[in-house]
Amino acid sequence: MAKTDKKQQPQQQQRQERKIEKISGIAVPAEVEELLGRTGTRGELTQVRVKILEGYNQGKTLRRNTRGPIRLGDILMLRETQIEARKIKGKIVKGAFT
Repeated sequence: MAKTDKKQQPQQQQRQERKIEKISGIAVPAEVEELLGRTGTRGELTQVRVKILEGYNQGKTLRRNTRGPIRLGDILMLRETQIEARKIKGKIVKGAFT
């Protein structure tokens, strides 16, 4: 029985961490690894690839749309880490998908 208890503890802890992130709205830090391009109807958004630094999805990389000035190495505080932005369909400098 002692072996199964040891295995269940990390799983229960991960489940609790996941619930805490969802319920309490804790922001999770993510580092910008790559700038992918501009998107949005007027090119006002920048699509970036980020790496999650803490929390349940630590080490996972995601595509996210950001607003405002951004550089490589910046830290974003994400409210959620499970939804990923759609890929940009082509190389777009400014404007809508055409």
